Amino acid sequence: MSTDKTFLAIFLGSKTSPQMAAWNALPEEERNAKMQAGIAAWKAWAEKHQSAIVGMGGPLGKTKKVSQQGIADTSNEMTAYTVVRADSHEAAAKLFENHPHFAVFPGESIEVMPVLPIPGG
Repeated sequence: MSTDKTFLAIFLGSKTSPQMAAWNALPEEERNAKMQAGIAAWKAWAEKHQSAIVGMGGPLGKTKKVSQQGIADTSNEMTAYTVVRADSHEAAAKLFENHPHFAVFPGESIEVMPVLPIPGG
């Protein structure tokens, strides 16, 4: 993957956030309806921005931390990722304004960062 004008978007959401508490408090039927609406909105977002999407990415599961101490279970707030191409960092971030991750689902934010070339590569 070329790193020129390529950006990684990390979707964040806490299991203990007020948004998640409100989501979990919804009656099951209402939560399922919102989930279906959210999936449709996410697909519409992807279709609208398909020319900018380098890799759709997807949801993230449980995390393992690998360090000099070994391998251990850990947790973080990362819930999904997508890779996009845009003319600038600002333009890449604007792709995610009002994204269903937090406009419909109980996600909190999306962090967008440039993918840099490997030094000396």
